[in-house]
Amino acid sequence: MLHLDGRNLSITQVVKAVRDGTSVAMAAESLPGIEASRLFVEELVAKDAPVYGISTGVGKLADTKISSASVQQLQRNLILSHSCGVGEPLPAEIVKAMMLIRANTLMRGYSGVRASLIQMLIDMLNTGVVPLVPHQGSVGASGDLIPLAHIAAVMIGEGYAYVDERCLPGAQALHAVGLNPVVLQAKEGLALINGTQYMTAYGVMAVYDGQVAAKSADIASAVTMEALDGIPDAFDERVQQLRPHKGQITTASNLRRILQGSGRVHRSHRERVQDAYSLRCVPQVHGATRDALAVAWQVMAVELNSVTDNPLILWDDQEVLSAGNFHGQPLALPLDYLGIALAELASISQYRIERLVNPTLSGLPAFLVEGGGLHSGFMITQYNAAALVSENKVLAHPASVDSIPTSADQEDHVSMGSIAARKCVSILSNLQNVLAVELLCGCQALEFVDRQKLSPAVKAVYGRVRAEIPPLTEDRILAGDIQTMCQLLRSGTILHAVETVVGPLE
Repeated sequence: MLHLDGRNLSITQVVKAVRDGTSVAMAAESLPGIEASRLFVEELVAKDAPVYGISTGVGKLADTKISSASVQQLQRNLILSHSCGVGEPLPAEIVKAMMLIRANTLMRGYSGVRASLIQMLIDMLNTGVVPLVPHQGSVGASGDLIPLAHIAAVMIGEGYAYVDERCLPGAQALHAVGLNPVVLQAKEGLALINGTQYMTAYGVMAVYDGQVAAKSADIASAVTMEALDGIPDAFDERVQQLRPHKGQITTASNLRRILQGSGRVHRSHRERVQDAYSLRCVPQVHGATRDALAVAWQVMAVELNSVTDNPLILWDDQEVLSAGNFHGQPLALPLDYLGIALAELASISQYRIERLVNPTLSGLPAFLVEGGGLHSGFMITQYNAAALVSENKVLAHPASVDSIPTSADQEDHVSMGSIAARKCVSILSNLQNVLAVELLCGCQALEFVDRQKLSPAVKAVYGRVRAEIPPLTEDRILAGDIQTMCQLLRSGTILHAVETVVGPLE
């Protein structure tokens, strides 16, 4: 059971909850603050005081007074009018993460909602109601209004949601699991949609899966090192201490541990005294991506437990402040940075793939298959990787440098953080497929070397891969092999095989 208190939710908890179906509940110690915040809102409504989004319109209409008799209608109308997203539905795990994170931020007690509204979000999570949320429409300020509105629409019995993989109208979806639509009270509609949970959900999944991808990139490069009889001098600890970036030190340490015990990689005492950059500079390139991941991880960790709506109900000071915590710029910049960093992992991996399949560079059979000419082997998998890397170059263009005014220039600078988040996850997906190709090629290259001389960790990788994917002896359709390998990487299976031998990688 995961208890939400608004202050202690972690990235790992979010990922485990949405992927493993962890049950969620409200932490009892947070309820007094929620109740006090709600009571203050009700007092403001009773006084008919002009408060943004409670007794006024929103955006450019903030100066338009709303009568106390229309407070409920205003909140419902906000949800209906903002539910205008387009494009394919978001993945279920992203929607569930949005719901979980939104519930957590409401638990802080500065949004002025009833505890029963938060419980509704949690009940939907626990019973498997997943709102249909189109993936396009958010500009990242005032928060992720449109995608969050599609979640809120189901809560009031509108919109659509999936239950047991069936797409149903909102009210039917709720009734299917024994829930009833809510009637929104003052401030509650605005509190449900004015936040950064779309960006944060994507960012949390990206940094978590990005960590696995970074470690997998180290593993793939180590397998390639073994296949190409690489020179490990560049990974020496003394080298890293002379340029002590944390990511570089970590990457080099991982490589030394994975390659420990190898009879193939050895110090330079031969005519070739150094490797190409795609091998020699792995600590510097992979390490820089690790440092970017660390930045993004820290930002997401802070955002998970932040209050990001507007206005803020500071009940303990008896004040309502209208501010800009919904603005996505703190997320947009690191998400763009992370996307660029992940794209570079794919880029350097593609160059290692080229070195594996090119007989002039590898000394191995052309395209890693006997009978070249009749068989093309892994020739075209390198095309695949090249296409994905090229696509990443386009996706890596930052979204956060753009802004288009909205709401009649009242909201005249927006973050485009939602676009940065989507691009980052697309880049990550391409990276995972590129690493899958490298690992496929690396293991195929090991068919032509003395595998008894491999390090124990690389032997473990080879054995785990061969348990699922046979070596290539003649041409076959490789799409399925790439898909299987990608799943082994994404699930952490390859990482686990290595860590069983050498202990946890950093």
